[in-house]
Amino acid sequence: MSEVTAKRTISFSPPDISELEIAEVTEALRSGWITTGLRTKMLECRLAAYIETGKTDVDCTTNEAIKKYSQRVVCLNSATAAEELNLRILGVREGDEVIVPAYTYTASASAAIHCGATVKFVDIQKDGDPITHMPEMDYDALEAAITEKTKAIITVDLGGLVCDYDWIFEIVERKRSIFQPMDDHSNPLADLSSRIQHAIGRVAVVADCAHSLGASRIVSRTGAGKLEKPERKYCGEIADFTSYSFHAVKNFTTAEGGASTWLPLDGIESTEIYKMYQLLSLHGQNKDALAKTKIGAWEYDIIGPWYKCNMTDIMAAIGLRQLDRYLRLLERRVEMMKKYDAVCAELDISHMVHHTEFMDSSNHLYLIRVPGITVEQRNEIIEKMAERGVATNVHYKPLPMMTAYGKDCSAYPNSYDYYHNLITLPFHTLLSDEDVDYVCETLKEVVKEVKAC
Repeated sequence: MSEVTAKRTISFSPPDISELEIAEVTEALRSGWITTGLRTKMLECRLAAYIETGKTDVDCTTNEAIKKYSQRVVCLNSATAAEELNLRILGVREGDEVIVPAYTYTASASAAIHCGATVKFVDIQKDGDPITHMPEMDYDALEAAITEKTKAIITVDLGGLVCDYDWIFEIVERKRSIFQPMDDHSNPLADLSSRIQHAIGRVAVVADCAHSLGASRIVSRTGAGKLEKPERKYCGEIADFTSYSFHAVKNFTTAEGGASTWLPLDGIESTEIYKMYQLLSLHGQNKDALAKTKIGAWEYDIIGPWYKCNMTDIMAAIGLRQLDRYLRLLERRVEMMKKYDAVCAELDISHMVHHTEFMDSSNHLYLIRVPGITVEQRNEIIEKMAERGVATNVHYKPLPMMTAYGKDCSAYPNSYDYYHNLITLPFHTLLSDEDVDYVCETLKEVVKEVKAC
């Protein structure tokens, strides 16, 4: 057997951890400070700079950079926490509705449910977006789903591809007249939420960018308003509020972890929003552990009976060195993608298109849809690939198919149709060129074998 066809063991999505991350974590452990501290604050600052500039080497130790980029991103212990805090700061609560694509992971919906809101699912477009094939919401159905109770739309940049935010903002602007902002000033959180809802003045666009750190799209407007001319904006600079995931399977990882960011709002200082995230993520306590180490600074107040979801410096240590390497990791994903694109063309298999003239993905997932097969045949392909050492996955089983969400997908036929013949190929930066070749050859063999039966 050739080197390409000899059996290999291909994991689906292991983390890419180098000696740089290991050394930084070791230094954090030796420092005597392992919870939220200076490393977490530095990661927040550097992420804010990356989201704005697309550069990972901005010196965030200067006074100018600290003033510009600090307190614009908050790092947390998961993307789910980030999304939930986004909604809580927006004031989403019982009686409100949040619109969510039927085709996504549970965190996109569960965060709204944790806030007491009702989730309204929207089906995707038939076969996904006509250009990128991403399972993107049916925007006509989205517009029809908005009512006077709607407070937020969760947009999902699935696989690292970026939604059509121009279309989404057109919709929420058309529906501006029916939006009913809250008026509750009974406590600090409610007061801030009320002011935010009045400042936005429409349904909020809340981006689930769990997959899309570093992705970008040319847009004509953002949550801050229309642009003078179309510009390329990175995820985090488009929607009103944005959440990211740094879970172990993501392109950029802190083992677990995530982050939130938001666009500037008229009349509300970004530092006020940042401080509310700090309160919400640390029991409502108005001083974190680092602040309390200063002489005589032990005393603190509890502003609200809130949550515990801060990021630690150990996690941030991984992220700091991941960010040093991130642009090269994205480039490597593009190199592998070319081989997958070629084999899909050979087999006439549909796949998501990660790069177009108007959009650059973060290249997180490689989804393929094998034409003319049943769910059973799809599962057989997955099993036969595994027998040959190639781990694959499915992203995702639509949420309405899940027990927690009713286990009935009949109202979302496009989502079910997209799912039934979908396979996610292993796509990570620990794959060698030979590994990618082996995945391609195995896919060709197995698809032909299953279709022949």
